Amino acid sequence: MVSTGGQVVYAIGDIHGQLELLDQLLETIARDFHALKRGDRPVLVFVGDYVDRGPMSKGVIDRLIELGAKAPPDGFQVRTLMGNHEQTMLAFLENPEAGPAWVEFGGGETLMSYGVDRPPSRAEPEVWREVQVALRRNLPSEHVTFLRGLELSAVYGDYLFVHAGVRPGVPLDRQNPEDLLWIRGDFLSQPHRLDYVVVHGHTPDEEPFIGPSRINIDTGAYATGVLTAVRLTEGPPIVLQARKSYRA
Repeated sequence: MVSTGGQVVYAIGDIHGQLELLDQLLETIARDFHALKRGDRPVLVFVGDYVDRGPMSKGVIDRLIELGAKAPPDGFQVRTLMGNHEQTMLAFLENPEAGPAWVEFGGGETLMSYGVDRPPSRAEPEVWREVQVALRRNLPSEHVTFLRGLELSAVYGDYLFVHAGVRPGVPLDRQNPEDLLWIRGDFLSQPHRLDYVVVHGHTPDEEPFIGPSRINIDTGAYATGVLTAVRLTEGPPIVLQARKSYRA
């Protein structure tokens, strides 16, 4: 039987600026863990892509920092992984030439969440330098520290947590970070042959996928209005979700 090493682990899929859904899902997780009547602290593993596409990237990072700062016994054990969208945001902070690609990739919404106007993607290089300066000015220092401190992977028992997946046939200690953040086709179509169940996001689908060797928890929250988590213990995985309510 697949094991988490005795801990209760909740893995949360790609959030993409959906703070309302994140808060709703955290409440659901708290109730779910309380119902288990355990005396330990659960682990929260966020698999990346906190920013871009949705309207509240800044608020999502604020919430994750707040979660990580809560002291026991009330808080969770929090692990935050890097997604390809965080990598792209950091690239823009280092080099304004990355701006046009980032904005087409969903970064315009992130800029606006930090109070920076989104320029047209074909803006002149000088405009992108000005946008970079404005973002650096508006970005709280703790957000920079958070982004730079994101992990590429986490392991609990027989589960490996990454953002995108792994390169099939390559040992974990030899995986390319770019694959962990970006891979799709080869990982999704071939057996990865690692001694783990790989829990990942990155490839959105309307329904979570739970298979014998991988679990995909990216349900495209920014587009579907559904944010997904999976509870992992010694038994079968349990899916938990938050859903946006649409009023007529």
